[in-house]
Amino acid sequence: MLYDLFNYLDQLDFPGAGMFKYVSFRSGLALILSLFISTAIGRRIIDRLQRLQIGETVRDLGLEGQINKKGTPTMGGVIIIIAILIPVLFCARLTNIYLILMLITTVWLGTIGFLDDYIKVFRKNKEGLRGHFKIIGQIGLGLIVGIVLFASPDVVIRENMEVRSTSDNTIEQVNFHSNETKSTKTTIPFLKNNNFDYAFLAGWAGRYKTEATWVIFVLMTIFIVTAVSNGANLTDGLDGLAAGSSAIIGIALGILAYVSSHAQFASFLNVMFIPGAEELVVFAASFIGATIGFLWYNAYPAQVFMGDTGSLTLGGIIAVFAIIIRKELLIPILCGIFLAESISVLIQVCYFKYTKKRYGEGKRILKIAPLHHHFQMPGDASVKAIIQKPYNIVPESKIVVRFWLVGIILAVITIVTLKMR
Repeated sequence: MLYDLFNYLDQLDFPGAGMFKYVSFRSGLALILSLFISTAIGRRIIDRLQRLQIGETVRDLGLEGQINKKGTPTMGGVIIIIAILIPVLFCARLTNIYLILMLITTVWLGTIGFLDDYIKVFRKNKEGLRGHFKIIGQIGLGLIVGIVLFASPDVVIRENMEVRSTSDNTIEQVNFHSNETKSTKTTIPFLKNNNFDYAFLAGWAGRYKTEATWVIFVLMTIFIVTAVSNGANLTDGLDGLAAGSSAIIGIALGILAYVSSHAQFASFLNVMFIPGAEELVVFAASFIGATIGFLWYNAYPAQVFMGDTGSLTLGGIIAVFAIIIRKELLIPILCGIFLAESISVLIQVCYFKYTKKRYGEGKRILKIAPLHHHFQMPGDASVKAIIQKPYNIVPESKIVVRFWLVGIILAVITIVTLKMR
């Protein structure tokens, strides 16, 4: 909204109105606004949740400090969503197709998460929204994102071309194709030929190769959206863990979006140039400000939990953002915390079922899953787990900070991989 207003004022030579043309200025403003909104309205929303007695229900798993969390207001993800949407609506160019997809993602998954929390809190159903309804919602979002990226004429790239020396075959410079084209190519880390085309997976389709390629792309989009949003949901188990990890990931994605939308930086990193992706930097700034501001109340000891309203939304935003800037194959590195949490649950469940079927008694690999809870439980012979270390309980705040540090390392590696090839 403000973009169009100041653009009009700039045409009238209004002093300072031209600042709104710069993505850096609008991103900085969005960051400040989101920080202010999340901290300013956070207290009021928490008080409102407390008056409505919207508190967390806690199962006693024998974890340190777990019972103390009972009754802490949940559904605090509403704070994050509001702190993202308002700055974006004010500071971004709302006609941008990528921004529209991010707004749809935020509202879509925020609604699914809100319904899940509502059922848990108000209807006293601990299971919340049934799993298959969540999956249907995530698949629906994946379909929308994949089809829009396929059908919209505004979704184009300019592919990077390497100019190599004839003497030693080193890269002298990176240029871009003059024409903007629709493409199913994405960035792949570590390899010299850094663009991977999904068409490679559709060679079997013959003359229907183009159609099959987009089907594969849409299916990949659905998988990534579902996996990352569920991974973020599993990570939301300790005070500040999901919010802090998401903020770190958001910073990395914001950098990648800026690089991808800037021809000179894209040339330096040898990645494709994506016209229009600069508006995603404004969204990333709002995302970062909202998650950091939420930590004001969510850091240990938490005054509010984000609930599925927040965790599903954060994961979905990260997934769709990465897909749009053609960096989805970097997600296993960038979202390594989410991946580890998901894998810990998967192997725990599978191993327990396997040992119970084979030996009549279920055994565990970790003391408890997801992974972050494993460090909260002391090593004990009564717990039949393969991995007993650490034997002593690790304080919750220390677990969270260590996970953040790992997340920072992974974010740095993600960006560095673009030059490690």
